[in-house]
Amino acid sequence: MTKTWQQLTRLTAGAPFVIQRVMLKDSDIAIEGDFDLPPLACLTMEDQFFITAFMHSHGSIKDMEALFGISYPTVKNRLNRIARQLEAVEVEQGEISVEVEGKEKGCSRHRFGV
Repeated sequence: MTKTWQQLTRLTAGAPFVIQRVMLKDSDIAIEGDFDLPPLACLTMEDQFFITAFMHSHGSIKDMEALFGISYPTVKNRLNRIARQLEAVEVEQGEISVEVEGKEKGCSRHRFGV
C-alpha cells in the first residue's frame, strides 16, 4: 500500500535519511541506490504546507494572513526563514541549479533543464 509523504515525514521525525529504492507505480520496475531528496522535501511538513498554501494564494501575503490568522510580519518572517533554508537558484546554460544546505538530510545540489 502506498504511503503519503506526510506519513514519511512523521515517521522520520526530522532525522536524516535518503531514499534507497524507487518503484514505478504502473510497472514492475524498481530503481535502487541512494537518492537525495528534492529541496522542498527537506522542509518540515508544516513549512511544506505553508509553501503550498502560499503557491495556491498566488503569493498573496494578504490571503496568507486571512488563511492562517496571522499578521503580515509573521507571514514575511516565516517566508524569510523558509527562504534561508533554500539557497538561491542559479541559472547556467539552460539549466537551473539549486543547492540546499543540510547534506546530512539527504539534500544537495539538484539540476533541472529549463
